[in-house]
Amino acid sequence: MNTNANLESFSYDDKIVRMFLWATLLWGAVAMLVGLIIASQLSFWQANFGLEWLTFGRLRPLHTNAAIFAFTGNGIFAGVYHSTQRLCKTRMFSEGLSKLHFWGWNMIIVAAAITLPLGFSQAKEYAELEWPLDIGITLIWVVFAINFFMTLKQRREKHIYVALWFYISTIITVAVLHIVNSIEIPVSLMQSYPVYAGVQDALVQWWYGHNAVAFFLTTPFLGLMYYYLPKMINRPIYSYRLSIIHFWTLIFLYIWAGPHHLLYTSLPDWAQTLGMVFSLMLWAPSWGGMINGLLTMRGAWDRVRQDPALKFSVLAITFYGMSTFEGPLLSIKSVSALAHYTDWIIAHVHGGTLGWNYGLLAAMMLYLFPKLWNTTLYSVKLANAQFYTATVGMVLYIVALWAAGITQGLMWWAIDDGGQLVYPDFVETVMRIMPLYHIRVVGGTLVLISFLMMLYNLIKTAQKGTIDDSKVYQAPAMDQNAEPNAKMHRKLEGMPFVFTVWALIAILVGSVIEIAPSILSNNYIVKDSRIKPYTPLELAGRDIYVKEGCYTCHSQQIRPMADEALRYGAPSEASESIYDRPFQWGSRRIGPDLARIGKKYPDVWHLRHMMDPRSVVPKSIMPVYTWLFTNKTEYKVLTKKLKVMKSLGVPYTDHEIQKAVAIAKAQAAEITRGLADAGIDMKMQDKQIIAMIAYLQRLGTDLMKEKQE
Repeated sequence: MNTNANLESFSYDDKIVRMFLWATLLWGAVAMLVGLIIASQLSFWQANFGLEWLTFGRLRPLHTNAAIFAFTGNGIFAGVYHSTQRLCKTRMFSEGLSKLHFWGWNMIIVAAAITLPLGFSQAKEYAELEWPLDIGITLIWVVFAINFFMTLKQRREKHIYVALWFYISTIITVAVLHIVNSIEIPVSLMQSYPVYAGVQDALVQWWYGHNAVAFFLTTPFLGLMYYYLPKMINRPIYSYRLSIIHFWTLIFLYIWAGPHHLLYTSLPDWAQTLGMVFSLMLWAPSWGGMINGLLTMRGAWDRVRQDPALKFSVLAITFYGMSTFEGPLLSIKSVSALAHYTDWIIAHVHGGTLGWNYGLLAAMMLYLFPKLWNTTLYSVKLANAQFYTATVGMVLYIVALWAAGITQGLMWWAIDDGGQLVYPDFVETVMRIMPLYHIRVVGGTLVLISFLMMLYNLIKTAQKGTIDDSKVYQAPAMDQNAEPNAKMHRKLEGMPFVFTVWALIAILVGSVIEIAPSILSNNYIVKDSRIKPYTPLELAGRDIYVKEGCYTCHSQQIRPMADEALRYGAPSEASESIYDRPFQWGSRRIGPDLARIGKKYPDVWHLRHMMDPRSVVPKSIMPVYTWLFTNKTEYKVLTKKLKVMKSLGVPYTDHEIQKAVAIAKAQAAEITRGLADAGIDMKMQDKQIIAMIAYLQRLGTDLMKEKQE
């Protein structure tokens, strides 16, 4: 009998894999370069260059989007397209869809690289892109999903391997997260307001934000680990049973943990507690995955020492373990009280993105390039140098920010025996950690140098190799026969679409329980009749505040702690932000909290502060905002803005909407007249600085009179 008669011939589409690999290298260099620039801006405020589109507030969202969606996104797609074809023993379903995915995704990234520095931002972390790009992301993600699931349908392997489980959970969960968090009403071509406000927006955003880390920076990378690590080490994964437990517990528990970003805020206590409890439970599955990866390499440490790809694998999995230990630790309320708003959180985030994500992508690319170009790595010595340079850079970066964060938290907390703040001036904490910011720049420079080493090494590897896409493989068609003795999960692995439904249910349970009450939150937030909508000019100023990325340095959420009450005033209440779209609670304090800044200083102080921060705070590291004194406020669009806000439930009257421009100009004229003693003439009333002053002077004033009494 000729067994070859039952074999089917096929080839793999590795061209799309190479395209995504080159994009990964390009955007990785861009993301790290921009990251180094913004780190330098915190060490030397002059590095903002006095340019509108190069300030920290404009570039920080560019850095995070480039790192997450450009660098790691393209790396994920390269690994998914390469491994899925081999795990399914079939070519991708559609070469056209693959190319559309590549070009569509990267055109969105180019658009983000243009719009974010120009200030077109929703000011929601990891979801800053405006509504046209949100629609583009949705369409391209659907293209990716169709291509992936149709490839599963035409597979020649009946059972889907563990890596594919993680890819499935990534695709469906990212779709749910993005769609729910991106529901917004357009105001203009590049501006919109979210349908959620205040507490609603905060909870939905951090449900999205935390799980963007979980299901874009974690689950797909675990899939890559489960595929590439056994390939590199040439042995099966340590425990198949552990991989099952790891997968299902991880995707079920992760989705609940978002509220731990909002501990001690005006989020309802039940949601805070829920987020903390589920975050703590994440220790078990996360470390189960780390153990599964590390034990796969047991007894092969000689090979690890010789192979740079395996070195990076160990580095990545170790950092994964560290980050997934630190995350639950930071979700404990008493720890969060110290760490939240500090650079400790930044250290934690970079431990994951640099150690886990960059480390694993480096391992994957050092393994893939020689295979896809049919050659050997250009320089093992250079790859080893890259590894040690990257490791030293990461350690310097993260340890410096750990120290900076703990220093910040303890200095903010410090109260003397007389019940007064030991460090009443916020800038004192900034000055104390400046040497650590300098060390971070050194660490970031080393990480960038290590990446450029890899870029050079892989370019030279490709140049000395040859591409051969003509290779034909053979495999029998998928055996459709049932396995009566197979265990339940084994049967489920043979039904990928049923598997997908169960994965969807696993992530929807926590989402619905947490998010549904948030959607109805206006029904249980205690209303306060003194809280009024922003005036048209204040709304214009708020939009300028959002455009400049002020939320990247300032919070607007005072926690119920003694030191915060002494420094900032009474704790923030949920009712105060019911008209805030988007919410501006912030996640970091490079500058002080602004929730009660209104009327604390005269208008002229704010004017001078924006023109030259050091004229009023000599040691400030804030950039100058001179363009606010020349750029005009967009009055014409105010009517449309108020109409959109009213459609979302903000109680503007028809008269306020019809007279929005006149009301705004009248308030601007009043503020400008009050600045006459500072030499400001009436020509300044149509400039953005006046609208910004109006907004800043409003913050916290609705309840101020009663709180002072």
